[in-house]
Amino acid sequence: MGEEPPRYELSLAGVDAMLEAEFPGTGNSCTELGPTHAVARRPVDAGAIRPGGFVSGPTQFGLADAALWYLAFGAIGRIEPMALTSELSIRFLRPAQGSVLWARATLESAGSRSIVGSVKVWCDDREDKPSSVAQGTYVLPRAG
Repeated sequence: MGEEPPRYELSLAGVDAMLEAEFPGTGNSCTELGPTHAVARRPVDAGAIRPGGFVSGPTQFGLADAALWYLAFGAIGRIEPMALTSELSIRFLRPAQGSVLWARATLESAGSRSIVGSVKVWCDDREDKPSSVAQGTYVLPRAG
């Protein structure tokens, strides 16, 4: 018989422990987690910067995806590493410049098999000036 997968407590520390154990090196962390929202954080490193000093689109996309993933955990009431991105689209609004990238995911709809949310991405303390917005769906694994 196979090993039982690890269970992580539904908390900020639990999400970060799961990330460290299952997905080391992402650079992302979860700073807020609730049933209707989640916030992801990522320090901006040299590898995320494009010419002109702008945070790359793929970096913004990745953090938006992470925030939506964390939102799925809060919406279903457990950390489910095998929740998967079904679709995610992003619209870039303005250049992102700063030392910390943030993404806030807000729940739009939660069903038995999918979670739909909207995400706002910004740098540093400029939440009122998002660099991009995204919307996506996460699918949940079948029970059993």
